[in-house]
Amino acid sequence: MKNILLFGAGKSATSLIDYLLTNAPRQKWHLTVADHDLSLIKSKTGKSYYATPAALDIKDHNARLQLIRETDLVISLLPAQLHILVAKDCLEAKKNLLTASYIDPEVRKLQEEIEKAGLLFMYEMGLDPGIDHMSAMKLIHSIEKKGGQIFSFKSYCGGLISPDSNDNPWQYKVSWNARNIVLAGSSGATYKEKGKVKELNHEQLFDHSKTIQVPGLGKLAFYPNRDSLGYMEAYKLEELATFMRATLRYPDFCEGWNALIKLGLTEDTIKIATGQLTYSSWATAQVTEQTGTPEENIAQHLGVSTKSKVIRQLKFLGLLSTDVINLGEQTNADILQFLVENKLKMEPADKDMIVMMHEIEFERRNMATRMHSYMIAQGEDNIHTAMAKTVGLPLGIMAKLILQNKVTLTGLQIPVMPEIYNPVLKELEEYDIRFEESFE
Repeated sequence: MKNILLFGAGKSATSLIDYLLTNAPRQKWHLTVADHDLSLIKSKTGKSYYATPAALDIKDHNARLQLIRETDLVISLLPAQLHILVAKDCLEAKKNLLTASYIDPEVRKLQEEIEKAGLLFMYEMGLDPGIDHMSAMKLIHSIEKKGGQIFSFKSYCGGLISPDSNDNPWQYKVSWNARNIVLAGSSGATYKEKGKVKELNHEQLFDHSKTIQVPGLGKLAFYPNRDSLGYMEAYKLEELATFMRATLRYPDFCEGWNALIKLGLTEDTIKIATGQLTYSSWATAQVTEQTGTPEENIAQHLGVSTKSKVIRQLKFLGLLSTDVINLGEQTNADILQFLVENKLKMEPADKDMIVMMHEIEFERRNMATRMHSYMIAQGEDNIHTAMAKTVGLPLGIMAKLILQNKVTLTGLQIPVMPEIYNPVLKELEEYDIRFEESFE
């Protein structure tokens, strides 16, 4: 019997748990799911004979290490800043680790020790990052093998609401960690376009959002994602004139989010007392001209009319209400997160949608070609989401490959090599996660 330990039973864990428990009888696996919320774990594992729920305070080093020592493979779906705790324990207990999160500077410091211990720490093994790396590398390697010279690479991905459930002025509902949504883009973005390195700060990111056409869906807006340049080396495309990774949203979302940034409502450093504070006073705190109603003041500050779509969006979130916030001491981002979680939550029958698209321009035999490769995945309801499926399944398939001894790789890695992306992408097609291609 092989033991798998999963840390975290949140929104993204559903499909991963389903996959591991479906495979458990045939593969002779046993799954332990550790989370602080025991009832949440049980709601995901049901009465499965192959699963053990473990209530855990993740900061309890001894309890954490004990669980890790007893397992064969660790998967972490914890909030990003907590992975380092698990990573250090895995190193001490000599266990392989899988996670869907970005490689962070803290784990980068352990790179040599991981390699020396002969362990595999596979990071960025989810959707974005994850499926984006695997599908992109498959295309890049295929073009290069045929003698093509790539000169532009753009990759887009977004967790959106399905058109059937798109019924609010934000054209958005929360299908994953709301904290990440509120802080998205807060560190700005860096990418390369036509030979020039472009740097955008948070305030510029959602402004004048650019759009792309997605077959069957029409126009979607995008904004550059974090530091694209760091991946040029990983993709072995250091010489490219254009290289960008970006996030997709419906255009209305970017316009509304830009307004929240201009109002200072995504700020996450200063705590304020909310015991007596109303939402409208909070929303107008940084508005300099206060000569009319909160609605008029905000409209004037943003340079829009009181009847505009943006004001409708702010009203929908409750920013113009006279209700008292009363959440104790919170940052602006904390208050905004509370509103987003409550006002933009998915209803039980709502379906989400994942859209991913790569646009690669290359030259072969003196002919310039632009290639589009895109994937659209639909969720089933607010628990079995496309987000949970596309984050969880790559981790599950990777776990299977490791436990079947089909992976010889060691060190701190992301999934850019054929021995990983070929079998994972192939099995993902069985779950309707597949790419269509077009050339011009």
